[in-house]
This record gives sequence, structure tokens and C-alpha cells, in this order.
Amino acid sequence: MSTWTNWAGNVSNSPQLLAQPSSTDEVVSLVTSNRRVKAVGASHSFTPIAQADGVQLRLNRMNRVLAVDTETGLVRVQAGISLHDLNRRLDPLGLALPNMGDVDPQSMAGATSTGTHGTGSKLFGIAKAIAALQLVTADGHVLEIDQTHELFNAARVGLGALGIVTELTLQCVPAFLLNAREQPMALTDVLADLDSFADDNDHFEFFFFPNTNKALTKRNNRVPEGTAKSPLPKWRHKLEDEFLSNTFYERVQRVAAKRPNLVTRINNISGSLLGAREYTDTSHKVFISPRDVKFRELEFALPRAAAAEAISQMQAWFAKTDEQVSFPVEVRFTAADDIWLSTAHDRDNVYLAAHQFHTVDPTRYFNAMQDIFTAHGGRPHWGKMHTLTSDYFRTVYSRFDDFVAVRNQLDPERRFTNDYLDQVLGD
Repeated sequence: MSTWTNWAGNVSNSPQLLAQPSSTDEVVSLVTSNRRVKAVGASHSFTPIAQADGVQLRLNRMNRVLAVDTETGLVRVQAGISLHDLNRRLDPLGLALPNMGDVDPQSMAGATSTGTHGTGSKLFGIAKAIAALQLVTADGHVLEIDQTHELFNAARVGLGALGIVTELTLQCVPAFLLNAREQPMALTDVLADLDSFADDNDHFEFFFFPNTNKALTKRNNRVPEGTAKSPLPKWRHKLEDEFLSNTFYERVQRVAAKRPNLVTRINNISGSLLGAREYTDTSHKVFISPRDVKFRELEFALPRAAAAEAISQMQAWFAKTDEQVSFPVEVRFTAADDIWLSTAHDRDNVYLAAHQFHTVDPTRYFNAMQDIFTAHGGRPHWGKMHTLTSDYFRTVYSRFDDFVAVRNQLDPERRFTNDYLDQVLGD
């Protein structure tokens, strides 16, 4: 019996059987011959959403690109392909994903099933790019679900509760370059012009440091066709993105964990350490940043109009408490979509992500942030830490009971459940 641990190291278990299928047929055989089955991709969720007490299906061998139509941009892939590998296979085809988060080790099925997103007030999470998917259900049937299927908007963010996603067809876009402008700013200045920053850029996000007025802003915009690449010099990438933001920052976090009285001073220095920079490169090279420092994360989607008030409430909590938070808060935006359990279902969102170094207990901090966010009708990212149950989700998702009904239809014996799914969907 082997032990499985997620990337952050906060979730682990010992499944009864570990299987690594390479095809849909193998998945069907494993599902129909075992009582409890859970798939796992890159283990990048902070919640126990992929935890398995029966058979754990690791999809790393299901990593092929199956079909490409360069005219329509439709690309068929196996569910276990990582975002990292997919981006590099799309490059020579002249294609790209329309939006990305800021890391790329996740499997395609894992990222979409948990509602992983990027930023862009007129853009969507990654699951919105799904044009069709293949789902193995509890009785061993293989469903092909596309835009004409009644389950389309349930299955695109399915939490692993409806079956095992084995293949996806993605609506890609022509490859594009992004111009990146990154600069430190005062948090008060960012908040004063927040709507303009979000609406006047294709992709806008910022980080702010607790107990300071320091913020780091990132504006990524498409460039006119024919614009030449102007990537970061290799030395600068190695210095700022690899050394300062990872190697050095890991050491800083270890000091902060041992000397919490230094955290505010550290945050002021961290918020000033990186200077302004501008570069132009392939979209995924701009979206993605190295993230080697291990942390725990809680992230909620709030109605966009609540952004400034929620951040003010966070800052007030930082000021009045003795809790020392050494990681910055990340702020991003997306447009409303029509996927039933997408955090952006039927509303434009601001995303507020709280982080804490992996050796520091985040319970008090995360509980306080959850209270602030739920007061605004916040919806947690399905792959990031929270303590909410189905009773709450029923109040913030208008199609929640419809999703549960689909789950009851496709998996009445709960072949695909685990404790986390029982918590968030009900038993």
C-alpha cells in the first residue's frame, strides 16, 4: 500500500490500489471492477478533492494529444496531459489556450474539474474552453458530452463527482504574444483606480502585502500582429523569477516563520524588492511563473463590486490582530460564465487568494478570511482550502441542486465520492 501526498503536503492517504491507466478502456475496466475509484492528476489541489480510500487512478500516462484541427482550433487531448506539456505541443501548431493561471503543472482534467482560472475581466476560467469531454460513469458507460448534451454545463466543472474524465476537446485560439508590464505601486493607488486597471487590460492582477501599502501589479495585453518578441533576458529571469522569487524567498519565509516579529518589516522589503519591468513573449511564457516555495492557499470568488470593501476588511483584520502573514494576497478577475459549479457562474468576479508558508498553521488566518469572503457571497475555489458544506453552497449556486441531481443519476452508489465531496455536495 503506497502513500499519496499532494503538492503542498497537507493532504495524504494510502489508497488500497494504485492504477495508472493509459486509455479509456482501461479506465472503464477499473471503474466497473472496483467499489470506490478516484482519479488524480498532478496533485496540485490544496483540498482532499482527489483523496482516494479505494483505487486511485493516476492519469499521468494518459497524456497524449489525440487530434488537432488547425482551422477550427479544436484540439482533442487525454485527460492527464499537463498544462505545461499541452502549451508546448500547441506552440508549433500555432495555437494557444485563451487564458491561463500562473502555474502549469496541473493536469487538464484536474484544472478544469476544480474550476481553475486565470485573470481577465472579459475572459473566463480554463473550463470554458472545453468544447466536449468524455466521461466514464459508474456503470462503465462512456459518455461523449458536447454543447448539445444536457449535461454539458454540469460536467465541465464536475469536481470528479460525476465520473472519470478521460478525454477533452478544447477550443484553442491562434497563438498570440502578450506584452507584460509589471511594477510596484501603492495599494491605495491601485484600489483608487481598480475598475480601470481591470477593464483597460486584457489580463490584470496584483499582489498586496499584509500590514503594508505595498502592491505589485501585472498588466498583460495582446500586441498587434507582427510585433516582435522581446522576452526577459535570461539573466533577469534567473535573478528575479528563480532566485529572488523562489530560492531567496524560501529562505525569507523560513526566517518569518521563526521570527514573526519581523514579518511586517519583511513584507515592506518584499514589496519593494522587485522593480518595474516590461517584456513581450509567447502567451503561456508570460502567464506562467515559477512557484517553488510551498504554501497553503485559500481563494474565494466574490462579486466584483465587493473587491475594494473586502480588501479593506482584510487590511483591517491584519491591523487589529497579532497574526503575522508573510505571504502576499493575490487579486484577479474573470467574467461570468454558464457552468453550474464554476465560481464565476452567472456573475463577474474578483478572486482574493490568501497564502501562508507551509510550516505555519494557517487555520486562524484562513478562518478569518473565509468569514469576510462568505459575508459577500464568496465561492471558494474547489481545489483550495475552506471548511464550507453543502448547506452554504446551496445558497450561492443557483444550479447546485441540479448538479446534485445529476450526481445522483450518474453515481447513485457513490463510487466516485470521498469525504471532501460528501462535505461539499452532501452525502
